[in-house]
Amino acid sequence: MAQIQPTTLEPPDSAAALPAADLAVEPPQRARRGIVPGWVRLLLGNNKGRAGVAVMLGMVALALLAPFIADKASATNFNILVTRQAPSLHHPFGTNDQGLDVWAQVVWGARRSLLLGFAAGAIATVLATALGLIAAFVGGIVDDVISLVVNVFFVIPVIPLLVDITAFLHTRGLLVMTLVIAGTLWSFEARILRGQALTLRNRDFVQAARVAGESTRRIVFGELLPNMISRIAAAFVLVFYVAILVDAGLEFLGLGDVSKPSWGIALYWASTTSSVLQGEWWVFLFPGLAIGITVLGLTLLLAGIDEVSNPRLRTERLRRHRLRRLLARPGGTVS
Repeated sequence: MAQIQPTTLEPPDSAAALPAADLAVEPPQRARRGIVPGWVRLLLGNNKGRAGVAVMLGMVALALLAPFIADKASATNFNILVTRQAPSLHHPFGTNDQGLDVWAQVVWGARRSLLLGFAAGAIATVLATALGLIAAFVGGIVDDVISLVVNVFFVIPVIPLLVDITAFLHTRGLLVMTLVIAGTLWSFEARILRGQALTLRNRDFVQAARVAGESTRRIVFGELLPNMISRIAAAFVLVFYVAILVDAGLEFLGLGDVSKPSWGIALYWASTTSSVLQGEWWVFLFPGLAIGITVLGLTLLLAGIDEVSNPRLRTERLRRHRLRRLLARPGGTVS
């Protein structure tokens, strides 16, 4: 039986003339990851999220530029020589019955209100996340105790409790108000985060990590937290603007530090002196607008986070966008 000799294929003349380096197959290049995380790009690609970020950046810039655009003394020191002045070039937002400059109150009040909302939101979110993860991962009697504590704080009426606490405190500074508000607003977010953590605990990827012998720290910070980050961010934004509203409400009732400029204190002085009844609309309008614009920005940001984290909302938004583009075409029809 004849032996079959292997045949060799000669490369074509054009290929033979090429150097060996050109004939080598280049390995596929990995897609480079940008510096900005993916969820941030999704958020900035969302109309609501982009609008919320823009509003909040504007308010933060206003707070940071306060020493350069407004005199702090005119927001705290009474001046009977310039009382009840309408908005003008010298006083853009006018003055109140005590001669306090409303523009300075709004600008310097942005610092306190934003700082309080941010700190209260951070404290409440960290506490709620920690308790939710502990309850979900440890389970047993620990979960029962945490659930009982959360339910107790959840059913307590927050506003009357805050009024009682602040009414009996001798000091009502920024730190005290932050701790009081954060200590009462964490429970409803802890309830939500605990439920989400309990759901994720039984997912296949978490069980696979346990079977693989991963440490508890690796499972919590590598598996659970990344899948909860959107809800944690939403919790922070929610507590942020609720804290601003609650703080302004308490100060409006006279339960704040009247020696410090803030939006709530500006409304308190306007209410105490019956400014609206005297026709001084600017004293109420501009601090109220500052609160409203900030809450609007945070609400838009929260709506953007919801659309980014919820695939159903993203799909619905894309469907509406495609429908608008189809209807915008000449002779466009919907099947």
